[in-house]
Amino acid sequence: MNYEHIIFSVKEHIAIITLSRVDALNAFTNRMGQEIVDAFDHVDSDDDIRAVIVTGQGRAFCAGADLTGGASGFLVSAQEDQPRRPDGRFEYTRETARDGGGLVTLRIYACLKPVIAAINGPAVGIGATITLPMDIRISSDMARFGFVFARRGIVPEAASSFFLPRIVGISKALEWCYSGNVFPAAEALAAGLVSAIHPPGDLLPAAMAIAHAMTDNSAPVSIALTRQMMWRGLGFAHPMEAHRIDSRAILSRSHSTDASEGVAAFLEKRDAHFPGRVSADMPDFFPWWTEQSYS
Repeated sequence: MNYEHIIFSVKEHIAIITLSRVDALNAFTNRMGQEIVDAFDHVDSDDDIRAVIVTGQGRAFCAGADLTGGASGFLVSAQEDQPRRPDGRFEYTRETARDGGGLVTLRIYACLKPVIAAINGPAVGIGATITLPMDIRISSDMARFGFVFARRGIVPEAASSFFLPRIVGISKALEWCYSGNVFPAAEALAAGLVSAIHPPGDLLPAAMAIAHAMTDNSAPVSIALTRQMMWRGLGFAHPMEAHRIDSRAILSRSHSTDASEGVAAFLEKRDAHFPGRVSADMPDFFPWWTEQSYS
């Protein structure tokens, strides 16, 4: 896919996805969403890429959905394309009825590499919710956040009703979503939405440092498994569900060439060089979940 609304680059084994509609403060479009999904597909298929950073070009991260065309900017397809039943009710189970932001966040959720949000400026609406399935969020001191949906007559989207309460707690999530207030980076830090605040010029180097700290000395297959174990574990009803997956992962990984190399490197007091590849060496029980279909 040729990218028009994002910039995709790779530096030091780290992919950088830059939202790039500078004149519109990187406002989200369906085209941008499709490009982000395609970029994450590329990330997962390229074993040379160890982690992903998502940031914005210019002074904004993402100012929300592009509403220059009216309320249809919230929709994955044009209003006239929305499926209806003969009695006039919407056909909610159709693909064309899906929330475009949710298609993006579900793809990020499924990623097999660590994902870092480097929030360089205002992140409002989908600009805020798109960061929620990312593993770590850091921001510049120029960033502002807003879950402004009720002020636009809609509701939180992009699966944020799953992610946001798990990150900041149900009370803070509801406070932000009820009021629609736009708040500074300091409030986001205090609530745990972001983990650090940096001057604008230091933001991307800080994100790169985090990416390297998480991946330079770790086995890529282990990281891929760990990411999915942790995220999907948020939905477990009992620790036995986690125990089943842990047991399969420990059994398969302990017999892998990565484990042999990791132990040898430890005993020999040297850096490990893990041979396992995410594209080819995931264990046979992966994926262990049954994906929930939209309908």
